[in-house]
Amino acid sequence: MKKFTCVGLSMVLALGLLAGCGGNTSSGSAADGSNASASTGSQSTGTQLSGTVSTDGSTSMESVIGVLGEQFKADTGVSVSYNPTGSGAGIEAVSNGSCDIGLASRALTDEEIAGGLTETVVALDGIAIIVNAENSVTDLTLEQIAQIYTGEVTDWSEFGSDAGAIANIGRESGSGTRDGFESITGTEDTCVLAQELNSTGAVIEAVRTTPGAIGYASLSAVEDQEGITVLTVGGVAPSEETVLDGTYAIQRPFVFATRTDEALSDAAQAFFDWATSEDANSLIEGAGAVPVAGTEAAA
Repeated sequence: MKKFTCVGLSMVLALGLLAGCGGNTSSGSAADGSNASASTGSQSTGTQLSGTVSTDGSTSMESVIGVLGEQFKADTGVSVSYNPTGSGAGIEAVSNGSCDIGLASRALTDEEIAGGLTETVVALDGIAIIVNAENSVTDLTLEQIAQIYTGEVTDWSEFGSDAGAIANIGRESGSGTRDGFESITGTEDTCVLAQELNSTGAVIEAVRTTPGAIGYASLSAVEDQEGITVLTVGGVAPSEETVLDGTYAIQRPFVFATRTDEALSDAAQAFFDWATSEDANSLIEGAGAVPVAGTEAAA
């Protein structure tokens, strides 16, 4: 993994200092959909950052927020806490003010934005389709995946594998991964699940230990995992390149959700500005996601 240096973060903080001299601003929606920089006391006076930054939400973003938080603490001394509650709970937490930044592995809804939240895409993530390693199936189309998850097809022999019942593994209601998977495959409210689990890791473990199982999980979480096979979808393997160019069909955004009309703390704004800049790209990439800062996807 390429290591972010203190120089990049110092530049971000210096820019925050200059912005702070221009008068009071809020952290509402910018024209490009990002969180506008706030004028803060520590930035305008040059004092050192202090306190903590609290994040809450998507379990799929654990690797990304982990490496970002670790590096931010190393360079500033400010801790970034992470509460892995799922996307829906994270959005609720930032809405009611119990965290600084909500983490969602899906786009915000129109209702959530109208309710006072701003969405900033930090990265893109492929949703990998995984099967037990003993399964000989290596590729499925979107239509076939939908047939499996709606219960239309229930035996692997339909896809050329050895006969055996299909065990559909999925995420709990409110999961950003589930929302992304179902919206892309057209299976909203129609999935038939053998197991409904509340974390990415639990889905991977269930598929690993259940013959005939199929599941879905963040691409960043399934890399180098033993006991599972990551399928191609319509002949396209999930990767950084295929997610960014859009050829891999099952993908979703990793989102920072912030309160539109309420400024972040000095520390939270500094973390936000750095994490959504190109300075953090190598860390995000090393965590298995696809950074978007500096690309068309960030617009």
